[in-house]
Amino acid sequence: MTAATAAEADPNEPAVARPVPEGPAVEELCAQERRLVLDRFTHADAWALGTLLVEMARLRGAPVAIDIRRGGQQVFHAALPGSSRDDAAWIDRKRRVVARYGESSLLVAARHHARGTRFEDAARLDPARYAALGGSFPLAVTGAGVVGAVTVSGLSHLDDHALAVEALDRFLATTRTPSGV
Repeated sequence: MTAATAAEADPNEPAVARPVPEGPAVEELCAQERRLVLDRFTHADAWALGTLLVEMARLRGAPVAIDIRRGGQQVFHAALPGSSRDDAAWIDRKRRVVARYGESSLLVAARHHARGTRFEDAARLDPARYAALGGSFPLAVTGAGVVGAVTVSGLSHLDDHALAVEALDRFLATTRTPSGV
């Protein structure tokens, strides 16, 4: 069991001191967020992104749950074979970090790690409701800012994050015009 898996073992357990496993640096995570800005995000876009994520996960045999929010509304949810009911709790905890900070849950964790602090201590938020671990990524729209989040749970938190980012990269490649507009 990896440190990430151990950290995600039981969402109802109180947070304990744990290192953030090696992952992308703050600068790389910030670059992802600058790159992955959408021109729009409609209900149809949520369906397209969600079904893309489902297909990617199925091809990999990834036992994940996927959640997409637009505003406060859940506009897509899927639980693939092998996922568990605990994934819903992890989705909520990671998504709340994105909603509060407007950044990916992994970027928030990486910023704390870079400062030598623990999110659980420094944020002073209920660890049963907030988890600064990878897997939730902000859905930002040009001119509007963060309008929602896409969240993946079921793998290591770094793999959850990577799957969400890869799906957003693919989604953007299909929705942008050739001029990049």
